[in-house]
Amino acid sequence: MLIAANKAVSIDYTLTNDAGEVIDSSAGGAPLVYLHGAGNIIIGLERALEGKQAGDELNVAIEPEDAYGEYSAELVATLDRAMFEGVDQLEVGMQFHASGPDGSMQIVTIRDIDGDDVTVDGNHPLAGQRLNFKVKVVTVREASDEEVAHGHIHGEGGHHH
Repeated sequence: MLIAANKAVSIDYTLTNDAGEVIDSSAGGAPLVYLHGAGNIIIGLERALEGKQAGDELNVAIEPEDAYGEYSAELVATLDRAMFEGVDQLEVGMQFHASGPDGSMQIVTIRDIDGDDVTVDGNHPLAGQRLNFKVKVVTVREASDEEVAHGHIHGEGGHHH
């Protein structure tokens, strides 16, 4: 069965940056399972997997525009520590939900703390990076009507959310 829209696909993968450093991998764990065509994975990888089948292996480099986008300096801001009311201890790397420039919710990460100045970054940690995937397609099956309706694959035994 070929990978196409509304197929349940499981893949083993290793993701590296251009320096060859492993960013993420399914090695030693369960394969990643996703609903093809539902935006569950980055568009560049989804395009590369289209038409593949169980057993196929590929190496693919995904440019930022087909991954997490270009890095945007507009998504970096310095806020006053008072904006984090109710949080006693702020640390670099902490993440918070915040309103984005368009009013939508986004995740911001604390990048720096200098006295009462807290620099946050709304870019995805992998924004602006080329992503290199080594992928093996493990299985491809028809997604259930419920999975298609929900836009994601359900775990073994059905619905788990």
